[in-house]
Amino acid sequence: MKLHEYHSKQIFSRYGIPIPRGRVALTASEARQIAEELGNRVVIKSQVLVGGRGKAGGIRVAKDPKEAEDLATSILGMEIKGLKVHKVLVDEAITFDREIYLGITNDRINKSPVIIASATGGVDIEDTARNAPEQIVKVWINPLLGLRDYQSREIASGIDLPHPYWKSFIEITRGLWSVFQNLDATLAEINPLVVTQDGKLIALDAKINIDDNALYRHLEMNELRDIEAEDPSETEARKYGLAYVKMDGEIGCLVNGAGLAMTVMDMAKLHGGMPANFLDIGGGAGAEKVAAAMRIILSDPKVKVILVSIFGGITRCDEVSKGVLIAMREIQNNIPLVVRMVGTNAAEGLALLDELHTHVFESLNEASRVAVDMAKGVPA
Repeated sequence: MKLHEYHSKQIFSRYGIPIPRGRVALTASEARQIAEELGNRVVIKSQVLVGGRGKAGGIRVAKDPKEAEDLATSILGMEIKGLKVHKVLVDEAITFDREIYLGITNDRINKSPVIIASATGGVDIEDTARNAPEQIVKVWINPLLGLRDYQSREIASGIDLPHPYWKSFIEITRGLWSVFQNLDATLAEINPLVVTQDGKLIALDAKINIDDNALYRHLEMNELRDIEAEDPSETEARKYGLAYVKMDGEIGCLVNGAGLAMTVMDMAKLHGGMPANFLDIGGGAGAEKVAAAMRIILSDPKVKVILVSIFGGITRCDEVSKGVLIAMREIQNNIPLVVRMVGTNAAEGLALLDELHTHVFESLNEASRVAVDMAKGVPA
């Protein structure tokens, strides 16, 4: 789950990370009022859950409250990468001498959290890593010991931060690690962390992503979820406990088990196709849950064929087929079904699907090949 910048900054502040003064505005007149309270120049920042806001014109500096109102008027309602701006953050404008990137995420290869820093902040860290990897400093954190002060000093030295700032920097890294650890985050990021002209370190931007699998431990965070910024299909999938990620291909995938789902996607790519989604219905899924999964797949206008791969165990194949039938009867269309179904009650499940004139295969390799061909218009 991604948090808006203003939510992330509020959390950072609670953990002792310095942030600019500011508040959220829903209207241009509110933006003007906040600017009047802050005084001097302010920054009007669109609150949408995508990067590149500045390049899209979603972050602007206003020299006075009147200009703040005008800029808020132009930013509110604009679309940035398909997302409409419904609110803006009005922050005091900070004059700074230097920008730093600082973030903590999980390194799956090394199986530990890693803190990443760069003397080049304010830009996409991916671009820096690709074009100037020598400017990236990484320190891996033992999750049992946590971030140690000597590691923070190592980072400060690695990015050539002057020694007078080290004490504040260590406090900020401690706070960032606490946010990452306590919220079960997958990312806690400051970009940029700036060195102000009066000698302070301030987080001008903030980003927190929380692991969805840990949200049951942080029920209060669900109130911060921005449904409007999410793909409607993923929101619907979450209601039914489905693991679903929308992709850009034409082959809808209905699978039980995350490992098998990844295999199905890989097989589609192997034969020259592209999956339209990752979808794991989970173990023991009943007909209602499967029907919901099918409706989500069928709602994607890009889908040209549906590949069903079920390995029945605690998931009964006949229950899966009942769910497929429910959805296909509700949503009448000509999208073909390619089915590979083995395991518990497979024969019963395949018999139920007879009326849909499915293309049935025992081999996942063959089923994937035919699904790719059909997506390309080649008859089975």
